[in-house]
Amino acid sequence: MEPTRKPMSSTTAGARPSRIVERLLADRHSLPLSIALHLAPGVLIVAVYLFIAEPLVKSIGYPPFLGWAVAMLLALVPFELGLLLWLGRRRNGRFSLRGVVHYLDKPLPRRKLVALVIPLILWFLVVSSALTPMDNFFYESLFRWVPFEGAGGGITDVLSGYPHSVMVTALAVCIPLTGLSLPVIEELYFRGFLMARQSQRGRWAPVVSTVLFSLYHLWTPWVFLSRVVFFLPGPWFAWRKKDLRVSIGMHAGTTFLLQTFGTLALLLNLVP
Repeated sequence: MEPTRKPMSSTTAGARPSRIVERLLADRHSLPLSIALHLAPGVLIVAVYLFIAEPLVKSIGYPPFLGWAVAMLLALVPFELGLLLWLGRRRNGRFSLRGVVHYLDKPLPRRKLVALVIPLILWFLVVSSALTPMDNFFYESLFRWVPFEGAGGGITDVLSGYPHSVMVTALAVCIPLTGLSLPVIEELYFRGFLMARQSQRGRWAPVVSTVLFSLYHLWTPWVFLSRVVFFLPGPWFAWRKKDLRVSIGMHAGTTFLLQTFGTLALLLNLVP
């Protein structure tokens, strides 16, 4: 059961901000509003990368790959987590996710949660790897114009040409960021906040959520189709079970494993 929504108190900001808050916290979002809320942080991340993060990491001798982690730290966190906490403060009078992020009541027992998340992680790893040739095809056919350095290549391709210590450091720094904390924030925002407000779409809600989430990754448009395929089960089961920990477990669990084992493999010279 979702907590009963308390009436929001009036603020000194005036009626216009209150209407914005009420619209954002409504039980349902219109499709145009949902599209805007999905794509806006992606646009901001790309802008921060191009104008701040990429020049910064290149000036200190690190690969642009690290720039994406910096861009997400500077853009994703303030926009997504910042918006959720701001709405929570407006709704509850304090910084809280209560009534803002749904699916937090933990209806699944821990054992069933683990039994569900592990196969989802395996699905993510196996299917994303199997669809890599399709990603490469779309990049070569449609997206070679993308201006980001290292676009279309794997992690080792993006890091190649830098000293071994720099490559290891770049990957290691990303473990707590793109490997763990940032995926958790994305799930709170995209599934707990946005998908939960697509209830009028019924079983299509997780599909719409996954498609828009894939579009949000403006920095890797060639992965759009495969991302929909390998990512959909997480949002679908989170929606079906009303437990956000399912999609958090699949998303953050997979990225954490990939970042950690990738760093260890590079550290031990197991990859070229």
